[in-house]
Amino acid sequence: MSRTEVWCTADLHIGHRLVAGLRGFDDPAEHDGELASRWDGQVADTDVVWVLGDISGGGRVSQERALAWVAERPGVKRLVAGNHDGVHPMHANAHKMLPAYLEVFASVQQSARRRLAGRELLMSHFPYLGSESPDDRGARFNQWRFPDLGAWLLHGHTHSAQSRGPGRAIHVGLDAWNLTPVSLNTVVQIVTADESECLGSGG
Repeated sequence: MSRTEVWCTADLHIGHRLVAGLRGFDDPAEHDGELASRWDGQVADTDVVWVLGDISGGGRVSQERALAWVAERPGVKRLVAGNHDGVHPMHANAHKMLPAYLEVFASVQQSARRRLAGRELLMSHFPYLGSESPDDRGARFNQWRFPDLGAWLLHGHTHSAQSRGPGRAIHVGLDAWNLTPVSLNTVVQIVTADESECLGSGG
């Protein structure tokens, strides 16, 4: 029996022309097809995929198309909603969008917490409060962001090409992982290497 793999990703932006262009695609359909190919090539039907927000660029029609795209992908999908997802509680009509999202995702939530290799791991669309740098958009939506109290955080939102944020933050957005979901096994390796380095330096 094959072992279930757990994956994380963020910022799919299915059908979003602006983001597709920033990622080097002339057409959103080409972008969406490439993302589908990369997802389908590594995720099994029994795997779990945590999507940390922004399945589309927003708007009802765009979200419906993105939900259809997600529904076609293998794996059990779980959503931690982002600002472009109409189901996030920042949106007044989030409750009206929830049924459509729950037809595709096994769970829909604002944030999540897991135990991974003996460590607490938080999941949010947004980076830690106060972690912004001049080249990201992390300072927005402060009311929805966690304060950094020492736990590891997986997040999206920034569209940074860097997988490591400040402190104990790991950016799992597609832009940092070659447009491909990242496995929690890889996250464990990053966490372990970081903590070993800190111990070695006396930090």
